[in-house]
Amino acid sequence: MDIVETIRRKYDNLNELLNERSRRLWAASEAQAIGRGGIIRVAEATGLSRTTIISGIRELDAPQRKDAPGPNRVRRPGAGRKPITESDPTVIDDLEKLVDPVTRGDPESPLRWTLKSTHRLSKELGGRICPRKVSQLLKDKDYSLQSNRKNKEGASHPDRNAQFEYINETVRKFQKKNQPVISVDTKKKELIGNFKNKGQEWHPKGKPDEVLVHDFMDPDLGKGIPYGVYDITANQGWVSVGTDHDTAEFAVNSIGRWWKKMGSGRYVNAKELLIVADGGGSNGSRPRLWKQSLQKFANKTGLKITVRHFPPGTSKWNKIEHRMFSFISMNWRGKPLISHEVMLNLIANTTTRSGLKIKVGLDKRKYPTGKRVSNAEMKNINIKRDKFHGDWNYRIIPNI
Repeated sequence: MDIVETIRRKYDNLNELLNERSRRLWAASEAQAIGRGGIIRVAEATGLSRTTIISGIRELDAPQRKDAPGPNRVRRPGAGRKPITESDPTVIDDLEKLVDPVTRGDPESPLRWTLKSTHRLSKELGGRICPRKVSQLLKDKDYSLQSNRKNKEGASHPDRNAQFEYINETVRKFQKKNQPVISVDTKKKELIGNFKNKGQEWHPKGKPDEVLVHDFMDPDLGKGIPYGVYDITANQGWVSVGTDHDTAEFAVNSIGRWWKKMGSGRYVNAKELLIVADGGGSNGSRPRLWKQSLQKFANKTGLKITVRHFPPGTSKWNKIEHRMFSFISMNWRGKPLISHEVMLNLIANTTTRSGLKIKVGLDKRKYPTGKRVSNAEMKNINIKRDKFHGDWNYRIIPNI
């Protein structure tokens, strides 16, 4: 057990027995006992500010100093500076909007990072919060500051950042009109059976789960292909677990199931739908079958479909990756996916501190590969391409 976890447990046991002053002095004593870095570790474990801990250290070291608090000083309940979320309720949303267009992160981890410094972000917020508070708020939102050397992505499209901004602006417009916005993608297919799943979970000592030594697909159990639909505004998701192939028809049918099971009930007055997708795969910007399938979906629902694709090589920026898929991976790590039912249950029981809710369904339909859409069929697709990168940005209008 590391030192932060040890302090956290001690603090949890004592917290209700301490008043404001004794809590401050106890934290200061723990910080002094640790030595270098003690203030930061105690602050992380207890949630107390570093200013409070430093004030307690002053009381312990020099109680006779004129600037030290009195020996019996206890702050009355409710006193002190109000949380920034009370005095400035929109500051967190405004901060996220500043880092969102260039948010970075690993799709298999909830951690995200930004290359903007806390001083720059504080300045862009008009000085409403200091750089230190910016750092604290970003950390609470699972952000981290990383140096440029961790940003090597290889060649990138010259219009990458402009497309990011274009996507974010479109999302804001749809949300302002209370129209649905979804982020979609296919998660890595998983073999169903008693196979090793990366990660660890708690077991009695010396009694790990026994799994097969090979990773050959069981013809009876097959595989599970999770296609996810994440409602960015509602923080809710749908996952269709397919058993055949990841095709454009499978992708759009998954979107259709989300609309039937979740979307239509939440957005009863919806006339449009914004889909944010990767540039490749079953929902890529080039496959004709993707567009034809979307046309059928638009005709069936009456929704005008707006599509925004991420530039090549930037799939990790898709919201679904770090707001839904990463937490699903964390929830089933170390657990063999011995059946489709186990896989569905693990997905459905994935939650987060921010209140993520996921519904899931099994799709056993056949989706043959290699289907082609002719030029004549393409003419029946009512597609309107944007002036800026019409290959990435377009609308599909229902055929009346």
